[in-house]
Amino acid sequence: MLNSADERLAARLPEGVLRDVAPAYLDEPRDRWKGTAGLVAAPRDADEVAAVVRACADARVPIVPRGGGTGLVAGQVLPDGALPLILSMERMTAIRAIHPDENVVIAEAGVTLQSLRDAAADVGRLFPLSLAAQGTAQIGGCLAVNAGGVNVLRYGNTRALCLGIEAVMPDGSVIRSLPRLRKDNTGYSIRDLLIGAEGTLGIITAASLVMEAIPASTGTALMAVEGPEAALELLSRAQARMAGCVSAFELISGQGMRFLAETMPQVRLPFAEPPEWMVLIDVGLPEGLEAASALENLFIEAAEAGLVDDGLIAQSEQQAADFWNVRESIPEANRKIGAVASHDISLPLSEVAGFIEEAGAQLADRNVRVNCFGHLGDGNLHYNLFPAEGRSRADYDDQRAGLSRLVHELAVARGGSFSAEHGVGRLKVGDLERWGDPARLAAMRAIKSALDPLGIMNPGAVLRA
Repeated sequence: MLNSADERLAARLPEGVLRDVAPAYLDEPRDRWKGTAGLVAAPRDADEVAAVVRACADARVPIVPRGGGTGLVAGQVLPDGALPLILSMERMTAIRAIHPDENVVIAEAGVTLQSLRDAAADVGRLFPLSLAAQGTAQIGGCLAVNAGGVNVLRYGNTRALCLGIEAVMPDGSVIRSLPRLRKDNTGYSIRDLLIGAEGTLGIITAASLVMEAIPASTGTALMAVEGPEAALELLSRAQARMAGCVSAFELISGQGMRFLAETMPQVRLPFAEPPEWMVLIDVGLPEGLEAASALENLFIEAAEAGLVDDGLIAQSEQQAADFWNVRESIPEANRKIGAVASHDISLPLSEVAGFIEEAGAQLADRNVRVNCFGHLGDGNLHYNLFPAEGRSRADYDDQRAGLSRLVHELAVARGGSFSAEHGVGRLKVGDLERWGDPARLAAMRAIKSALDPLGIMNPGAVLRA
């Protein structure tokens, strides 16, 4: 039942955009935050988004944009304060144009990442952004948080794949800038300002995006390494041998394999006895070069150097998919175990091994299990803490904040970041205030104030409301 204020606002919205406030609009994957809402709007195009934003601005109603709802820092839920309007991109799912000869695709914000990848594949191209949640995650949300994923090493974050955006600003004006140009030096990059802003400066409604050629020969290998330092040396050797052609380089721990065995026995593990550390490598080589041979030669060289002591090179697409299924199942196994605290950190590559050693030593007496895994190729670790056997995560409620602060402090002290690819959302606002550069934060607040003087755009995300 709508209250009188919501009824007045609803009467101003375009016909057919309202949706029921279903529980799915109020949830986030880690179940630590619960959203609120007065109304849910699902516009069909940028003009309807603009009409919704203008109506909310006039009524001083906060707006929380929502894509696929897969974000992990609570940017898509507003737990308290004035009831917001949730602005869902679920109906904006058109791929407006695709230009394979230019390697450009223009897609609306509600297109799922998997649909975008499929559309590119249909014309013989690759859209290289790849996430575990790509069947649900939407491209607008990926842009809003500048999502990373497994292929950043070769292709960059989402920002690097975007040529232009269409967006609705807080006053309801529409920026329609969807160029297919690689070079366009014409003033401030509003595109780059809105990418990573998590809906606090405007609503991305469409984007022109970069596709890539599909490599002629691809290969996947799992290699057991002596430890993180050996993994980094292996990465260096792989990059030297196949410069620019290593697509992914993932670090996996033995603890992650043990969690999989415990919670998801249907996932076939590659080694009878999981090594304590291993790496998953994807390469894509041009015509005339054979990926499997390149990986075999890399393994031989690394074995002779004492970096690896076992390895598997995929002999088919199915086996490669099986290797990746192991990697992509780790987050689900983590959820089944129940994390005490999860961390998305990045470090300079030369600091990764030292951080893992130091953090492990600092946590040795905290009675937690550590599952450290992630995108080693670009220095992004998911350093997650779990209850000791026989205990539940609820037993650690009074320790969670202190444990996260410890992990973040160790990362920042080594020149790293407390948020590598998930964004700030509402979860890490305090972390940004604690460790962010003061002048940069002042500039961010000035930009927010200038573009969103009413403070209605995703209030409390990134910057404290």
